[in-house]
Amino acid sequence: MESPANSARIPELNDLFNVTCSYRLDSDVPVPYGYLVPVTSEDESFKVPEKQLLVCWVVSNWNSRHRRVQFYNELKRHVHVSVFGDAFGRRLSDGELKRTMSSCKFYLSFENSEHTDYIAEKLFGPMMLGTVPVVLGPPRKNYEDHVPADAFIHVDDFSSVKLLAERLRQLDHEDHEYRSFFNWTRRFRVHRSGFGPEHVCKTCRYLQTHRGQHVCPRLNKWFWC
Repeated sequence: MESPANSARIPELNDLFNVTCSYRLDSDVPVPYGYLVPVTSEDESFKVPEKQLLVCWVVSNWNSRHRRVQFYNELKRHVHVSVFGDAFGRRLSDGELKRTMSSCKFYLSFENSEHTDYIAEKLFGPMMLGTVPVVLGPPRKNYEDHVPADAFIHVDDFSSVKLLAERLRQLDHEDHEYRSFFNWTRRFRVHRSGFGPEHVCKTCRYLQTHRGQHVCPRLNKWFWC
């Protein structure tokens, strides 16, 4: 489930498979990293967690050539970013990660590469924990294929990094507007895909309902385009 940038191209895949199953929504069997499902009476009502931090970021894979690293280096000049993870010598346990993420108002949901539908746990984790994601990845329109438009902030919405920082500081003082980013929780909750079992179950259901013959002739062009 890695992006094309982090997956080796294998020319021999063309004309080999009958079904595609990946995070891409145009797969025969799409299994994104997460998706929204309607809330039921059994779900706990959502409450915005108490906040101690304004902006935070947890990152292990540090590559100075990545756009997300370059963006962070500029952003920290305009607003304080609390940083954690192996890249900063501050590894967090799973419990610490959840507590840290839920304690910040905004989380930098920066993908390590930018490809269609490559929207990973960096988006869905913060949404589950009551934090507003600030996303860097595919275009806003692609994010809106997955989650409501008012559930996140896209870095491309701003003509400069400085303007983004100013917007975050503004929202820090406007509680009603900040809480509007969680309007989606009245109708939905986040489901995180269970990789492996969920792929198998959905593929089995697909095969039971699609009996026709099908071959993926240009798999390389489709995935590594």
